[in-house]
Amino acid sequence: MKPPLHHLFMLLAFVLASASLHAQNTVIQGKITDEETQEGLAGVNILIKGTVLGTVSDANGKFTLTAKAQPPFTLVASFVGYRTQEIAVNNTAEAINITLAPSALLGEEVVITASRVEESQLKSPVAIEKMDIRAIRESPAPSFYDALENVKGVQMTTSSITFKVPNTRGFNIPNNFRFVQLADGIDMQAATLGVPLGNAIGPTELDIESVEITPGAASALYGMNAINGMANLITKSPFLYQGLSVYQKTGVNHVDGIDYDPSLLTETAVRYAHAFNNKFAFKINGSYLRATDWRGNTQTDQNPNTTPSTGNPAYPELNIADHPAYDAWNKYGDDSGSNSVTVTGINYNGAPNQSFVVRRTGYWEKDLVPGKVDNFKLDAALHYRIGSNAELSYTYRFGVMDGLFQRGNKIQLDNTRVQNHKLELKGANYLVRSYVSIENTGDSYNLKPLSDNLDLNHLSNKDWSAKFKSELQAALTAEVGLAEAMRRARAAADAGRAEPGTAEFNALKAQIIGSNNWDHISSAPTGTATGGAKLYQMSRTYHTDLQWDLSNKIQIFDLLVGADFRLYEIIPDGNNFVDFDRPIAERNTPTNPDAAQDDQKFGNNVHYTKYGFFTQVTKKLFNEKLKLFGALRVDHNLEFDPKINPRVAVVYTLAEKHNFRASFQNGFRFPSLFEALSFVNNGNVRRVGGLPYINEGLNYLDNSYTLASINAFNAAVNADVKSGLSTNDAALKNRGVLEVTNLSATRPERINSFEVGYKSLLFNNKLVVDIDAYTNQYDGFLGQVEVAVPYLPNPENPSYPGQQVTVGSDDAVIAMIQANRGARQTRYRVYTNARQKYNNYGSSLGITYNFFQKFTVGSNVSYNNISKNKEKDVFVTGFNTPNWATNISLGNREVVKNLGFNVVWRWQESFQWESPLANGEIAAYNTFDAQVTYKLPDLFTSVKLGGTNIFNNRYIQYAAGPTIGALYYVSITLDGLLK
Repeated sequence: MKPPLHHLFMLLAFVLASASLHAQNTVIQGKITDEETQEGLAGVNILIKGTVLGTVSDANGKFTLTAKAQPPFTLVASFVGYRTQEIAVNNTAEAINITLAPSALLGEEVVITASRVEESQLKSPVAIEKMDIRAIRESPAPSFYDALENVKGVQMTTSSITFKVPNTRGFNIPNNFRFVQLADGIDMQAATLGVPLGNAIGPTELDIESVEITPGAASALYGMNAINGMANLITKSPFLYQGLSVYQKTGVNHVDGIDYDPSLLTETAVRYAHAFNNKFAFKINGSYLRATDWRGNTQTDQNPNTTPSTGNPAYPELNIADHPAYDAWNKYGDDSGSNSVTVTGINYNGAPNQSFVVRRTGYWEKDLVPGKVDNFKLDAALHYRIGSNAELSYTYRFGVMDGLFQRGNKIQLDNTRVQNHKLELKGANYLVRSYVSIENTGDSYNLKPLSDNLDLNHLSNKDWSAKFKSELQAALTAEVGLAEAMRRARAAADAGRAEPGTAEFNALKAQIIGSNNWDHISSAPTGTATGGAKLYQMSRTYHTDLQWDLSNKIQIFDLLVGADFRLYEIIPDGNNFVDFDRPIAERNTPTNPDAAQDDQKFGNNVHYTKYGFFTQVTKKLFNEKLKLFGALRVDHNLEFDPKINPRVAVVYTLAEKHNFRASFQNGFRFPSLFEALSFVNNGNVRRVGGLPYINEGLNYLDNSYTLASINAFNAAVNADVKSGLSTNDAALKNRGVLEVTNLSATRPERINSFEVGYKSLLFNNKLVVDIDAYTNQYDGFLGQVEVAVPYLPNPENPSYPGQQVTVGSDDAVIAMIQANRGARQTRYRVYTNARQKYNNYGSSLGITYNFFQKFTVGSNVSYNNISKNKEKDVFVTGFNTPNWATNISLGNREVVKNLGFNVVWRWQESFQWESPLANGEIAAYNTFDAQVTYKLPDLFTSVKLGGTNIFNNRYIQYAAGPTIGALYYVSITLDGLLK
């Protein structure tokens, strides 16, 4: 008689359960000791090779690992500062004792970012730097993110205490979207802001395990945007790093009292992780930072009176600090766009019809920003091991921050929030990952429209100019000197405006930054009585990627394949981003105008989609002395044609110590959301994305003049008017000065990059030498150019443009006269591609030497330069990188028992900074950082006393950036409690 079917299932379940129970009874025990001291080592990672199974040693160096794996297998024991050991295990009846030998240097580290698979850092096909737990602990920097500034080849840009952005190999900008930041595979870029927020919403100080940095192009494997390098932030596994950890840092900055009174900086972090039976684990992290931010208050004038077109060079008596066209780095509302007026018809020195270029007064940055910043981070993760070869995890990450950053203008981030939800399945040879990133800019605002509208609430440009002219002429008639007459005219025109520090100013400022309509009624018919400055942007990013290592299935070479998909979803706010399916006249108006501002809708969500595939082949030859790499990636953004990214590389090892490498790759960067899809009217200049359908009906690509030629044209017109011509006749005479724009629709940036390098570990692992050299060619570099579209007068409302006219016509020429700025011009700041190719090149050298016991000295030096083109382009690309930069460090992690120190000196030479907001020379600077750390092992505690820029050598890193001074701090870390 056949048994019932359910009995068969019960029998099968019993057999499987028994087998599972038997497998789980395999217990591996042992102890890890230091080869020199014979003391137990706590925190050593012990993994079964080829699986996801592992554990860590306890405070005495002992470990217990319960696993399904049956002998024989190989254990891998690794610990920061020690050489990794592999131990063959044939039975588990006896305890396994493992001795680790201290490694003087970190030259033998394993990295994953360069090729997306584990490999020796010495034999990486491209330059890669790694900063692990030991390097982070020994750095005098106040955070692991600050420590990146001391990594070879890295240029750090500090916009705020909470906002720092690394860059490599030139073309630096404060919102660096060419340098990708990943945290456990999640892109840290805030989508609509177009800025990476790795230090603001990424891992906490207690959860970071290591940071890997790849300078230069990495898009052949990582896709869009990674053309200037990438940083991969890797966090701690809750299986391997368990227990409770607490971190408290207290510091003081502004020690000289120049910008603010001496101010406290505090940061608190807590981490707890626990694993159950080596099967299920969780971790939770939280941190909170509060500080007084660095202040931008540089009064550098980027528009001296002698500047042709935008100054008054014909009047040397105005070559003074407070000349009428003064444009300071850290002042807003005094720029040449919507804040410049031409005062005409002045009688001076017996000559009639004199003209002067004058800027509105504007407001200083220090009066527009709060000065205080905070940053809260929270993340939690659940991990579940499926058998011995797979691990499933869910991670939630949340960050809210304040801070100041610079794009085309300065943005004050206030309660900006980013959330991530990630689901990941990771096996021994595969990875599948999906995440969603949710962005909300909270109460943030833009300093440019804020300052513009503060002034426009006093007087329109037309009325202010008339009042200025009247007082100027009166003063000159009274034989007051020209410079003093200008001061009196400004004071009279500004009389009654809202002044910083007053209740009127604070109330008006709050009203403006609470409104998302940036237009003032005096400059745009859709404007409001006060105008606005609120930055109200929301988006969701959906991303999935996977990779599969097929090397075990193919005999002749190693093969890695992968794919990814990304969808950006923008929620239109009616100001920065709009629904382009709506008519032009309706794009900035809500579909439900009676709703509260935060509940208003502006059409359908906007989507921006890309996907890609890659494959990488690796072949080892001649007993692994020669290693060949070949990778091919195809990326398709639905707005552009598919792009192919190849990479070929070779690594040759000579005499086991000398590793030579060479690589060639190209890469593409698709325009960011702001570059592709923006539609914001800011100070009567509309910033528009570069996608071709945005131009439809506006015609700024081919029916406009460049701003640079308009400024030169008006200077020539003013000179001829001074000689007696009428304004219109002077305009027609100088029509040849105007340059028709003729822009093309935006296309992706492209880079071709060639790199060679050498890396070696010499003198019994006491000396690491790492050198690389590169040359890049950029094609289609993306930037902004300001243009003006000409119009006829509007008979119904003379303050605003009427019908568009064709460039080259008499009407178009007359429309470009400065007096017709608002009535007959519509200005656009257009994202477009440079017309020329740009070649840059450079090299970097890093040396680390363990010269005596545990004393180590290190140094790196970087050189970057760009080849100059003979012709000017449609915009300035901005290399923004010093030719030479270097640092030198000296340290000993244990100069006496439990006491270590580290000192770093850093220097960079002066260089020229160019951007749409500010231009000028950045002075050379040097700083000293230092720290002393004392460990109390019995209390699981370490105390770190340190400082950055300890001699308070005040410096800036970019034009209009903040002035950075000394920061002194003490931090206490309790690690490994409640294991």
